[in-house]
Amino acid sequence: LQKQFGFEYQTLVDGEVILHLYNRGGIEQTASMLDGVFAFILLDTANRKVFLARDTYGVRPLFKVLTDDGFLGVCSEAKGLINLKHSTSLCSKVEPFLPGHYEVLDLKPSGKVASVELVKFHSCKDEPLHVTCDTVEALPSGSFDLETVKSNIRILFENAVRKRLMAHRRIGCLLSGGLDSSLVAAVLLKLMKEINFNYPLQTFAIGMENSPDLLAARKVAAHIGSEHHEVILNTEEGIQAIEDVIFSLETYDITTIRASIGMYLVSKYIRKKTDSVVIFSGEGSDELTQGYIYFHKAPSPEEAAEESERLLKELYLFDVLRADRTTAAHGLELRVPFLDHRFTSYYLSLPAELRIPKNGIEKYLLRLAFEDSNLLPKEILWRPKEAFSDGIASVKKSWFSILQDYIDQQVDDLLLEKAAEKYPFNPPKTKESYYYRQIFEKHYSGRSSWLPHYWMPRWVKATDPSARTLKHYKSASQE
Repeated sequence: LQKQFGFEYQTLVDGEVILHLYNRGGIEQTASMLDGVFAFILLDTANRKVFLARDTYGVRPLFKVLTDDGFLGVCSEAKGLINLKHSTSLCSKVEPFLPGHYEVLDLKPSGKVASVELVKFHSCKDEPLHVTCDTVEALPSGSFDLETVKSNIRILFENAVRKRLMAHRRIGCLLSGGLDSSLVAAVLLKLMKEINFNYPLQTFAIGMENSPDLLAARKVAAHIGSEHHEVILNTEEGIQAIEDVIFSLETYDITTIRASIGMYLVSKYIRKKTDSVVIFSGEGSDELTQGYIYFHKAPSPEEAAEESERLLKELYLFDVLRADRTTAAHGLELRVPFLDHRFTSYYLSLPAELRIPKNGIEKYLLRLAFEDSNLLPKEILWRPKEAFSDGIASVKKSWFSILQDYIDQQVDDLLLEKAAEKYPFNPPKTKESYYYRQIFEKHYSGRSSWLPHYWMPRWVKATDPSARTLKHYKSASQE
């Protein structure tokens, strides 16, 4: 943007570009031209306006509170707003600011504000406005010939990783050994070698001794040649972290909490034991490329495509919330190339039929695109989906069953029977969800509406969000 518009920067702060863009073309252009992740508040005192904006998928968090008498509070975490003492208002509604939107507010002489409009500036299917500044030339479009599609996927994904190499601090990468994080790590390492980075790439895996994820991640690290770190998760430590995790996440969603424990602990390790700060991760791929196992049950390609878009719109409530909060809790900066605007809009423009699971394998198209690249060992490229919260446990016993066994002792049957009376909104149906809800209410009493609904698979009669409970789950041990 600096090159394209000739901006003269006075600092090295990446946020400075927001001021220049706004000065040049107003708020709509500012939000639309930012390629990356952001949440900002901009104060234009000359024109008496206040603006809020947040990136397309809400990778960066933003919460606001606006009272009836015009008092505005904004924070990157809800916990910064819930105890604000404001003379005239009691317990105003703190809510997440919607991703992909900007809001215009009038600034009154008294310092109070009034909302004028909330505008959606980008939707995940639209090609972003900032494509004009992209280093990758226009791609052959309109052709859905498989070879062209595969080549475009590779080019755009590599471009998504390359853009995110801008960093003043050391870059590292989470590596679960699943397809998504493995692809990110492999492409990242390849580009770092090409650009001659002066340090090796550190990759990080967490799991119990000999868990599927640890073994797979070890294979990937050996194949790509990263400096690999393994964090051994012990049950005790995992259970002890639950309350800190819920406090950081600001949610009581079951699957989000389960999957966050491992990510929280691996982030803690990275912060304490290494100097990697900018952390790449594979979030967003399951939603974009139909990676969840329940997609095998989609009634039609069109319905699968709709579900994929719904999941992307709700990422800020679930997977991206988990990834941002667990890393940021330890001062790390998350980067998620799968949610690159240009990559996602291209992938979503492909015919629905091309994107569904094929031959019993989810993310078939993504795997196929990288099949001849030699970036990953074949058995990793075609490895079946593991839920993150399960892959970190041993094959014998899932992480969620370990949690449930512990929680069983903590929650009385009688409490669960009366759960719907105590928590009428999103009432807990299991002891595990009751246990999480109690901790959530302890810190964020009366704020249950932050989670509109629990994350659950569609098209299957599921009573639990874990993939391992689905009938068509195949673990590597059964193949």
